[in-house]
Amino acid sequence: MTLDANHHSPRLGQGDYPPGRIKIVQALVGLLSQNDFSAITTAEIAKTAGVTEALIYKYFKDKRDLLYQVLTEFLQHYKAQADRDLGGVQGALNKLRKIIWGHINVYATDRTFARILLLEVRSYSDYYTSGTYRLVKEYSDIVLQVIEEGIASGEIRDDLPPTFLRQVVLGSIEHVCLTGVAFDREMSPDDLTEKLCRVIFRGIAQEGGEKWTSS
Repeated sequence: MTLDANHHSPRLGQGDYPPGRIKIVQALVGLLSQNDFSAITTAEIAKTAGVTEALIYKYFKDKRDLLYQVLTEFLQHYKAQADRDLGGVQGALNKLRKIIWGHINVYATDRTFARILLLEVRSYSDYYTSGTYRLVKEYSDIVLQVIEEGIASGEIRDDLPPTFLRQVVLGSIEHVCLTGVAFDREMSPDDLTEKLCRVIFRGIAQEGGEKWTSS
């Protein structure tokens, strides 16, 4: 699914879920596009979905569990998209560039997802032991695998731990996007990717190794 410039999220709750659950998930996504999670009540979710409040508790333990399930569906969608985007890309640095652009593009075009991931769930301690967070780690493992591939091929320097280099890549992406997400400012994935790659790749590329493409 291609996202457009109007910051639209993918349609969540599809598949073999009961209609009531689908309505609840989509209602929360719609409300999150306009409000902070803490300001949204289960009564408001139920009213927006056109269901009873009791039905929310049939499918979800509580409001936070609903939030995590919504984020899980977002993550499943975007992880699959990231896997597809890397198909046919040759070279670890080119793959990293593709990952960086894709990551920034999601934050730039899907502000609901970006706000949930960057601003909403991280204040909850149980998020870090949830199945949702395990999906975040699976995504970060894609980055780690590409870095390890680059070290093995000689594209990426081997004197720094791959896990540290992953932190540099993912941390840099979040740092340059956080203000834009928090204040709903426009972001250019092409421009931010170009700038980030210039800085990051000069630090991690093996001197004299294979060069990356700039587009």
